[in-house]
Amino acid sequence: MAEKFKIMAQFIKDMSSETPDAITFLYVKEYLKNYNLDISISSKALKNRMIEVNTKLTYQDKSKSKNKSFFEITYATIVKIDEDVKDVKVMEKIVLCDVQNKIYPNLEKIFLNLLNDSGYPGVKIEKKIDFEDLYKKRTN
Repeated sequence: MAEKFKIMAQFIKDMSSETPDAITFLYVKEYLKNYNLDISISSKALKNRMIEVNTKLTYQDKSKSKNKSFFEITYATIVKIDEDVKDVKVMEKIVLCDVQNKIYPNLEKIFLNLLNDSGYPGVKIEKKIDFEDLYKKRTN
């Protein structure tokens, strides 16, 4: 099936790596395996059938530990929706699933580089995000 959208632009809208001090850095280096990756997707209509899609990745420790780092990136994608797309459900699937499948490999690479450049080399995201499955669960 042909795509019903075109990606016009992609850019890092916001990026953050916060480690307050050396003690925290050493602690986090040892316990980074306890961090969780969260993803959130939002969108905003622009003009001329364009939508700004913001995909936010957050990597954080949700425990009660005082020694924590915080990593987050918001990646913006400007998408133009085809003229023949009228159904809101089709647009929703484009934003939450189709666009994500296209941009996520690059976004993940950028995010892992942020962690690596922040002093935490070798971090891998073991569990791949299945946007099709997430979309189906959301609509059921």
